[in-house]
Amino acid sequence: MREDQEQLEQYMLSDWATHAAQSCGRVKPIGECPRRTCFQRDRDRIVHCKAFRRLGHKTQVFISPEGDHYRDRLTHTLEVAQIARTIARSLRLNEDLTEAIALGHDLGHTPFGHAGERTLDRLCADIGGFRHNEQSLRVVDHLERDGAGLNLTMEVRNGIVCHTGKQPAKTPEGRIVHFADRIAYVNHDIDDAVRAGIIIPEDLPREAIQVLGKTHGDRIDTMVADVVQYGEQEHEIGMSDAVYEAMMELRTYLFRTVYDGRSQEEEHKVDGLLGALYEYFLERIVLLPEFYKKHVAKDGAPRAVCDYIAGMTDRFAIEKYTELFIPKSWDTK
Repeated sequence: MREDQEQLEQYMLSDWATHAAQSCGRVKPIGECPRRTCFQRDRDRIVHCKAFRRLGHKTQVFISPEGDHYRDRLTHTLEVAQIARTIARSLRLNEDLTEAIALGHDLGHTPFGHAGERTLDRLCADIGGFRHNEQSLRVVDHLERDGAGLNLTMEVRNGIVCHTGKQPAKTPEGRIVHFADRIAYVNHDIDDAVRAGIIIPEDLPREAIQVLGKTHGDRIDTMVADVVQYGEQEHEIGMSDAVYEAMMELRTYLFRTVYDGRSQEEEHKVDGLLGALYEYFLERIVLLPEFYKKHVAKDGAPRAVCDYIAGMTDRFAIEKYTELFIPKSWDTK
């Protein structure tokens, strides 16, 4: 079955697509699966890992929102995967590779969203700082499966670490995820900010809306169609100048009014909470869970503590802080 699928890729995919049969392989060679291509196998490994399940309890933008319909890190990941798959299918690129990268791109994100990331970056300045894309690669390489890692293909690993930052991914499928990530968060963060009453649709930059559309669906459709059209014409992943500039204008607006505004009113509390946990365990390495203690000798105490905190969900971080720093009531019974 796997060989049939690999042969089918030769006929169905574009000449600039990444073919599973030509993968650069894994760090640790393993036998082929009889049913799944290497990229399908990677997708399944990511979906079944513990870090993926924790995404459902990690903040996307709004810290501890009251309501059932705000995005979390998992729903963001699924929206990125959906958008990325649509683009890949339209361009006849490798949908399995694209989906695997999209599902794994935020596995290393901290509790409390980018507020938590900024805190860990500050705390870890002496060991090179903290960037969630690099931590995502560390999760799949060194932290999952009790330290054995997921042993993903080179193409998926490269796409995960290059989904953000200045270095583009080596595959067109990885470069799709870079754009799909921005398309997803720019649009769903507007949706969540409107739901929260922070902004109203009429406040959005008028010129950007004229280019992209007035509704959530219209804007996503415009951006996705533009990436597809660009790819068909250029055999590369990108956007037209007009659509890219409109998207970035919305992104700038979100930073000004949402990311650096009311949605982060609790950020100083996040900084205090994670900072207290970091200092506590750095001074008491013996109290780290056994798994993270094993990494102290190899990676150093600061990195082991950083790994522990980055892997926490919002809920677990709050519970651990409460356990360690909030006095318990006397039981008089």
